[in-house]
Amino acid sequence: MSKLPIRRHPNLIVGIETSDDAGVYRLDDNTALIQTLDFFTPIVDNPYDFGRIAAANSLSDIYAMGGEPITAMNIVCFPADDLPESVLKETLEGGLEKIHESGAVLAGGHSVDGPEYMYGLSVTGTVHPDRVLTNSGAQLGDRLILTKPIGTGILATALKGRIADSAAIRRLVDVASELNRAAAIVARDFSPNACTDITGFGLAGHLLEMARGSQKIFRIEASAVPIIESVVEYGTMGMFPGGAYANKKHFADLVRVDSGVDDILADILFDPQTSGGLVYALPPSRAKDLLATLQDSGIDARMIGEVSGTKSCGELVVE
Repeated sequence: MSKLPIRRHPNLIVGIETSDDAGVYRLDDNTALIQTLDFFTPIVDNPYDFGRIAAANSLSDIYAMGGEPITAMNIVCFPADDLPESVLKETLEGGLEKIHESGAVLAGGHSVDGPEYMYGLSVTGTVHPDRVLTNSGAQLGDRLILTKPIGTGILATALKGRIADSAAIRRLVDVASELNRAAAIVARDFSPNACTDITGFGLAGHLLEMARGSQKIFRIEASAVPIIESVVEYGTMGMFPGGAYANKKHFADLVRVDSGVDDILADILFDPQTSGGLVYALPPSRAKDLLATLQDSGIDARMIGEVSGTKSCGELVVE
């Protein structure tokens, strides 16, 4: 996209410049539209759960921008000759559950008969133009709060390898299908400086994108990062998806991992997430209050680091 002649417009508040989670277009002084789209192949065997997870993942970008979803449209690629129609029906039912839970309405969609089974949503949301959250607003001294544990990529790989036990599969579904809505609603009262959601680039990759967009140095404590139960065990067995190694290689120049950090723990930070949590950056006093409020609301949020310096190309330090 960087090589294409993208037309700029004064009402396009957020475009492609900082690799943000969604596009934002100002309609008037009080309303801006948020637009996002995502779809992927199943990470679990149960079609209904896959639908829930894919929908939650797509809706997450709206919450990352500080908005509320209002409409959603299904995106489907389905191999009609290879899978029964019931699989598609159950997938769409799971997706619809999450659309309704978010408060949005289904407005339609598009499907194609293709060789690979994929599902997701195109989602439109709204936000006040002055309350848009981006991944590029972090300030020096801000604390970093993560609202979900990581490790869904490793659990999905263990599931594909038929190694994951039933408890791990249930935990994968629970974490990945949970909307970020509750965390986003709580966070609005604390005026974060920046936000992003953690998906395919892993925690380390998305934190670096946030640091790069903000032109800052982020410093996190590896031992403070919440990790889903059994992920370390499966990681030790080598159940890392290929995307984790691709992420580690891609971001190597700007991610510095201290020698004292356990190798498995360091690699988990690059594990590509599906429907991961939100990361908020905000000043220390507000961060402390936000963390307490999130935890009181039953959200497994943790303080994982801080914005410790300034650097034009961004940097992530893992201690």
